[in-house]
Amino acid sequence: MIRLRNVALALDEPESLLAEKAERTLGCPVRQVTLARKAVDARRKADVHFVCTLDLTVADEAAALARCPDASPAPASDYAPPTAAALPAEQPVVVGFGPAGMFAALALAMAGLRPLVLERGEDAARRTEKVARLRREGVLDPESNIQFGEGGAGAFSDGKLSTGVKDRRIPWVLRQLVDAGAPADILTDAKPHIGTDLLPGVCAALRRRIEALGGEVRFSTRLDALESRGGRLTAAVTAAGERIPCPALILACGHSARDTFEMLCKLIPMAPKPFAMGVRIEHLQSDTDAAQYGPFAGHPALPPADYALACQLPDGRRCYTFCMCPGGEVVPAASEPGMVCTNGASPYKRNYVNSNAALLAALSPEDFPHPGPLGGVAWQRELERRAYEIAGGGYRAPVQTVGSFLRGGASRFGRVRPSYGPEVTAVDLRDILPPVIADTLAGALPLFDRKLKGFAAPDGVLTGPETRSSSPVRMLRTDALQSPALSGLYPCGEGAGWAGGIMSAAVDGLKCAEALIASLSP
Repeated sequence: MIRLRNVALALDEPESLLAEKAERTLGCPVRQVTLARKAVDARRKADVHFVCTLDLTVADEAAALARCPDASPAPASDYAPPTAAALPAEQPVVVGFGPAGMFAALALAMAGLRPLVLERGEDAARRTEKVARLRREGVLDPESNIQFGEGGAGAFSDGKLSTGVKDRRIPWVLRQLVDAGAPADILTDAKPHIGTDLLPGVCAALRRRIEALGGEVRFSTRLDALESRGGRLTAAVTAAGERIPCPALILACGHSARDTFEMLCKLIPMAPKPFAMGVRIEHLQSDTDAAQYGPFAGHPALPPADYALACQLPDGRRCYTFCMCPGGEVVPAASEPGMVCTNGASPYKRNYVNSNAALLAALSPEDFPHPGPLGGVAWQRELERRAYEIAGGGYRAPVQTVGSFLRGGASRFGRVRPSYGPEVTAVDLRDILPPVIADTLAGALPLFDRKLKGFAAPDGVLTGPETRSSSPVRMLRTDALQSPALSGLYPCGEGAGWAGGIMSAAVDGLKCAEALIASLSP
């Protein structure tokens, strides 16, 4: 099979023309044409179109490959989770049911290992109610919220599945998501997403599959301690005091399990790692479309436009946008009482009025004002607590217009209205953000405006703080993916500092499951 890249398709052309286009490109008849990838090319505003990648067969592959520089052998997509050579006496335990824990548990269940999953939050349906209550009434459940519960933090975001990771497991992960009810277009979209309205249901379907394979998922069950003997894990202890014997535990607790980090810091080697903090920036989605698509903005074939911006300032500081949510809203992402932080979310159709993205300053451990492996966590808490107090409590978020942030004066909200709920309070964000963050954002905004017209428009809205873009901690692990201080413990996913986003976390979950299964070989 051949993979053919760079096949252009006009916005008004049907996909049924792709076979004919492939034949003209290759100079020979083609058969069994499959769309592998479809992306928007908006680099030239006068010619916005789609670029497609096709998998196909021809009679003489060698000749076709020799004629066409855009053709290559199609990559193999034959990944499957390994089988276990032996079954352990006790169930392996998975802590956390975000993407890392979910796919680790799925692989273990498919291998016949009947994993036991401990998730501190609630199932998707109950969790959805708690998230809605926080947005509506300002009432936080510290154990079931946007960070904790079935699906992890990604379940209540845009559900973005794009990643910079290149891994043969990714097509398999996407297929499992589709089989669980995700839209089939995630298999071909260059920037796939599921949407926060659909992803909780997909997560619940994956859980039911794990249970059908013999696994067990316990919600509202927080890990509180680990027991060991001679440097080897022997048991997990829950907050309710239940002792669960387990020689192997995949720890996929997520990037906001700060109490878990504190418990583990006394048991295993951990280190601070670079991360980023800043704010959410909102614009009208129609303005984002116009900036990206030019005269083609509003074309029915085009998706709501997104962007990804990055720059390095003269002082060496780096700023970038992250987790851009077209047609979405800014949501409360707090998981501890008396603290405020934000995230972005979009439904599958991305049909809300505003677009938003994290606008972040890159930070290294040398920047942290607090020492030790958990110095970044302490800094996050400090900013979140200050934001809560300055905004007036009740999980209100502090907001400021871009014009006020850059030039001073009161915030005068115009066309762009803050989408955050429960409420917002207009403040000077420099009273919350330290200079290393505020000055970096202020320096980057005009530079980003040159790349994306209107990005620094005065009526843009900044909502903060955005503190949970990634984990500020890394749990060290060996080549066998186990903690060097505690055999049988597999630090996994974003919370352990080994992933960033839904897809890379799912891939790391599979890797840890594979390592655990391999450890069972006689």
